[in-house]
Amino acid sequence: MSTEYAPEHTPRLNIGQHMPEFYKAMIKVDGASRAGLDPVIAELVKIRSSQLNHCAFCLDMHTKDALAMGETPERIFQLSAWEESRHFYTEKEAAALELAEAVTVLTDGFVPDEVWANAAKHFDEAELSALLAVITVINAWNRIAVSTRMVAGHYTPGSVSHRPKD
Repeated sequence: MSTEYAPEHTPRLNIGQHMPEFYKAMIKVDGASRAGLDPVIAELVKIRSSQLNHCAFCLDMHTKDALAMGETPERIFQLSAWEESRHFYTEKEAAALELAEAVTVLTDGFVPDEVWANAAKHFDEAELSALLAVITVINAWNRIAVSTRMVAGHYTPGSVSHRPKD
């Protein structure tokens, strides 16, 4: 069995090529969103939101980045069932995951007050703002990657290969 990854499809569109200013702005917003938030929590919510949005490209990226930061495989594996695996996560991380799910899946049209209150119990307003920003930005990236069918499997942790050429 070959260890080389062979994509079964190619991206539909390179939005960075056709809208470079938008793409560069997304990169800047992404960077700004992380200010003041624990990077472990940021990666956990990016992974969980990407699972919910079925974004293979972002799952590839953020699981690799999390592992490179020292995150354990067990915690990453358990994210899709974090509510049943709460012992893997702190109360603060669980509150972040709960908020990430509520913001990502807006089927009821709002984030429940109890979910918001739980997050507010664990994060001060600056951290909560950063958490909301990270969740919002990863959802935007997920929609871009899923819509254009960005190909997963080639990301190197910490790389900026997803950025458009200047």
